Amino acid sequence: MAIRRTRALIVGLVAVLASGLVSVLAGTGIAHADSAVISVYSPSMGKDIPVKVLKAAGGGPAPTLYLLDGLRAPDDNNGWLIETDVENFFAGKHVNVAIPFGGGGTFYSDWLRDDPKLGRVKWETFLTKELPPVMASQFGSDGVNNAVAGLSMSGTSALNLATHRPDFYKAVASYSGYPTASSPGFAQGIQVSVAQMGGNSLNMWGFWPSAAWLRNDPLLNVGALRGKSVYISSGAGSTASDPTVDPDSDSFDPVKFSQTVPLETASGLSSSSFVPAAKAAGASVQTHITDDGLHTWNYWQDRLHESWASTLAPALGTS
Repeated sequence: MAIRRTRALIVGLVAVLASGLVSVLAGTGIAHADSAVISVYSPSMGKDIPVKVLKAAGGGPAPTLYLLDGLRAPDDNNGWLIETDVENFFAGKHVNVAIPFGGGGTFYSDWLRDDPKLGRVKWETFLTKELPPVMASQFGSDGVNNAVAGLSMSGTSALNLATHRPDFYKAVASYSGYPTASSPGFAQGIQVSVAQMGGNSLNMWGFWPSAAWLRNDPLLNVGALRGKSVYISSGAGSTASDPTVDPDSDSFDPVKFSQTVPLETASGLSSSSFVPAAKAAGASVQTHITDDGLHTWNYWQDRLHESWASTLAPALGTS
C-alpha cells in the first residue's frame, strides 16, 4: 500500500520537485588515482572549461570514460569527485576518466539560443568535438574506445550523446535518468529543472514538443544504439528499505522524501519504458531496475561500480 501511495504522489510532484534532481545525501571521495585538472578552451562557448582527468594506469593509448554531473553541477568541481569514491575506484584501471566541471541545468546539450543566465551553451559540441582531441594529445586517449555516463539530468544527457554520436561512443550508462524526455510530464519536469538553475528551456530546445525536443528524447532515437553496450539503472521509489521516506512510518522525513523518492520513481517509470525499446533496437542492454534505490549519490556510486564491470569496461576492452 505504501508503494501505491508513493506512486500516487508522483503525478503532482514530478515537475514541482524537479529541483530534487540535485539532492545529495551521501558519500565521501578519497583521492588515489593519478590525476590532473586542466583548462580546456571551448571555441563554441567562448570560455575555458575545467576538466579533471583521472589518468589511465600504464599510460596511453587508453580508452576514455566521460563522466557527467547532475543538475546543480558546480563550475569549480563535480559531484562525482565531491560525493563518491570515483578517484579511488579508478586507481589502477587502464582508462582515462574525463570529469568536466560545470554544465548545471544545461542537460549537456547544444542549445538553440544564448540564454541570459546560462550564456552560450554548446556542451554537446564541447564533449564530442573539442575535448576529445585534448584527451588524445595530453593523456593518450585512443579516440576509438569511448563511453559516457551520467546521473539524473546527465543520465538523460549521456543517452542523448550516445544516440547523436554512435560513431564516437561504444558504451553508455544512465543512472536514474529520464530517457522519455519529450513525453508529457517528463518534459514539463525538465522545463522546471532548467528554470531552477535560472535557464529558459525555450532557449534550450524551443517550444515543446518541437523538433529539438524530439531529437533529445533517447527513446525516440533508440535505433542509433544498435550494437552498443547500454546500462540503465533506477529505483522504483519503494519506501520499504528506509523508514525515513515511508509516509506510514513514525520516522517519516517529508524533506528527505521529496528529495529522493518522487524523482526516482519517475526515473523508474521512464527507464522501464526505455529498456525494451533499446533491446528491440539491437543494443546490448544491462539493467538494474528494482523497487529499492533512492535519488542519492551512494546509490549512483554503487551503480557506477556495477556498470563498469558489466558494461563499460568490457565495451572499452579494459577491466
